[in-house]
Amino acid sequence: MNIPKDPVMLLSFVNTQLRDNYASLDEFAAAYGVEAEDIKKKLGDIDYSYDEDGNRFV
Repeated sequence: MNIPKDPVMLLSFVNTQLRDNYASLDEFAAAYGVEAEDIKKKLGDIDYSYDEDGNRFV
């Protein structure tokens, strides 16, 4: 499955998926065949970080 390459689109996509379908970033990453750390880095580049308790990027 493809995920958006643009960081802002990726943010929206990942947060929606986490809210609606996945209990954790690791679960999402496994389902999409990507590394959770790669997502954290890409979204970190636009000043977002993963909030484990909220299961979302803020």
